[in-house]
Amino acid sequence: MGATTIARQCTLCEAHCGILVTVEGDRVTRIEGNPDDVLSGGYICPKATAMGGLHHDPDRLRTPVRRVGDSFEPIGWDEAFTEIGRRLRKVRRAHGRSAIGMYLGNPAAHSSSAMYGLLLRVALLTRNFFTASSIDQFPQEFVAWRMFGNNVLMPIADIDRTDRLVILGANPAVSNGSITTMPNAKQRIRNVRRRGGKVVVIDPRRTETARLADEHIAVAPGGDVYLLLAVLHVLVTENLCDETVLRVPSTGWERLRELVADATPEQLAPHAGVAADDIRRFAREHAAAPSAVLYARVGVSQQVNGTLTHWLVNTINAVTGNLDRPGGQMFATPPIDAARFAKYLPMGYGAWTDRTGTYKSFRTELPVAALAEDILAEGAGRIRAMITYAGNPVLSTPQRGRLDAALESLDFYVAVDMYITETTRHADIILPPISPLEREEVDVLFSMFSVRNNLRYDARVFEPPADGLEDWQILARLTTEVAILPARRFTARVLNRLFRWASPMRVATLGVATGPYGVLRRGGKGLTVAKARAAAGGIDLGPLRPRLRSLIGTKRRKVRLMPEDFATAARAVLDDARRGRAITTPSDGYDLKLIGRRHLRSNNSWLHNVPAMVKGRDRCTALMHPADAAERGLTDGAPVTVTSRTGSIVVSLEVDDDIRRGTIAIPHGWGHREPGVGWSIAASLPGANVNLLHDPSLTDTFSGAAAVNNTWVTVARATPCP
Repeated sequence: MGATTIARQCTLCEAHCGILVTVEGDRVTRIEGNPDDVLSGGYICPKATAMGGLHHDPDRLRTPVRRVGDSFEPIGWDEAFTEIGRRLRKVRRAHGRSAIGMYLGNPAAHSSSAMYGLLLRVALLTRNFFTASSIDQFPQEFVAWRMFGNNVLMPIADIDRTDRLVILGANPAVSNGSITTMPNAKQRIRNVRRRGGKVVVIDPRRTETARLADEHIAVAPGGDVYLLLAVLHVLVTENLCDETVLRVPSTGWERLRELVADATPEQLAPHAGVAADDIRRFAREHAAAPSAVLYARVGVSQQVNGTLTHWLVNTINAVTGNLDRPGGQMFATPPIDAARFAKYLPMGYGAWTDRTGTYKSFRTELPVAALAEDILAEGAGRIRAMITYAGNPVLSTPQRGRLDAALESLDFYVAVDMYITETTRHADIILPPISPLEREEVDVLFSMFSVRNNLRYDARVFEPPADGLEDWQILARLTTEVAILPARRFTARVLNRLFRWASPMRVATLGVATGPYGVLRRGGKGLTVAKARAAAGGIDLGPLRPRLRSLIGTKRRKVRLMPEDFATAARAVLDDARRGRAITTPSDGYDLKLIGRRHLRSNNSWLHNVPAMVKGRDRCTALMHPADAAERGLTDGAPVTVTSRTGSIVVSLEVDDDIRRGTIAIPHGWGHREPGVGWSIAASLPGANVNLLHDPSLTDTFSGAAAVNNTWVTVARATPCP
């Protein structure tokens, strides 16, 4: 049989780079970049080549399995759904709706099936709903809601037109963007410099992105909030901005000026870890640039001051005239314009809390930091059954190592996952969806955060097996099993038929046709999914354009520059800094700050079972400055014990002057040696679960997002096992 090449996207990270997949028979023989792709233009990173390995992985589950003792056995789909429905309904009858919890992981967002996960959440009517968003982006959404009245309005860096790009707590040279989808970020960054612009990276580590920049500012871990408050002080007191430059109507300008009046660089420089003169120069250069944009991501979100820092990022963009303008912060006009309607959805902030009253609900979910406690603590409201979809929270969330015991204690647990992971090994039933290469999809979510408006179609590479189900089919069937329905059997049959018709492709087809470019809006020249299907590289819909005025959802339709709750929190931060109680001050013998980092060949724990992605050197290492290593008598490659107030792990040491003194960096998503894990390759790798070191009680002040950056630790030579 001859070779066939299919154009689609890699869906393993947010970049969704266009790829050409060559197959012979039932095997992938080659994956390369698609030069016709309207967004990635032929670029791919090594992760894209792993899609074949993922599809062919012998450890990937192909049929549902049920726990029998300490192992799993195959089970039929109908039998699995019947048992799941019966047992979940039993838990609900005995203990109430919120006795069933649900967790959605990041991979859910890389498929149009995510909307069916939300339908399942609605059917459960539980308060105990969690997602990976409270690990990586809650502060950004919270700020968008408070400033713009719409949590979906997380601004995008218009990297392709800016004259000055400032990157905080992000490494797009490795990630290719997040909440700013920018495939081939390296080239885009180089292009800023080639057209005469300047690139600045603010990060405790000289990252792969910082090596491409004109300037690297090695901020102290957790020092971003002090740095930005001082920058805002310079902008305000030196009259480098005023209310006349704001390109959208706003409120709070005078209160903002009052807040930062005394937040001088000299006062805040010790806490930021950046010299006062450098702060002043940075602010002046930023104000002088024809266009400029601050772009911040996970490293900023994962802090106790994550919300405040993202607010300052948006505010500095606004007061320098760079909000909703080319080259600054902008908002996409995607083919399915969900942001227009999201502003009408209630955020339900504080409508309920976790059982301890510590964490407030936001966008109808609770922060995942509460999950283990809400399962383990006895009493009313305890979670007794769980559904997880496409997540591995045992590795990806800080729970003091208690989530293993929590999941094992459940009355019933069902997982929708392709693997037996550190999390799903505790499940009673695992329902595996088909491979990404067996799906036909239209990217709906990430076109909302793309640096250029576009519509792209994912073609199937392989026909799915006759007994295989897509994610959305599994989730739809679970929805009918758990929904509170009158005349259950009859209504469930009706719903099942409805869901079979309402596939993601049909929903996308309708959404595109009625969207801003759609055939039903623009007549015969309008956009359709059929046209995207016929375009092997997708359809380019042009650059981003100003549109915040039509999207803003605040009561007065103005940008809130100074929400009162942010003002109160910022004053407290400044007061603590004046009293020397800033979060950058070491205490209790812990003398190093732990931050995260990622590698180009890794994306959480997804790819650690694909040999091509994990070959070579150990990647789960503790990166430390040579001077810090020498002070502790530590050498490169030696095993070290990293200890926090919460726990200890042992990893290899990597000594390098790319990291700021007093800081170490360890990637998350590793530690696959737990018994019962079904990843044979991953289980053979070194590495440890860095989230055992993070205290789940340390969270962002407003959103409850886990603060897994800036954990105080000590590092010592590992003691050999006796």
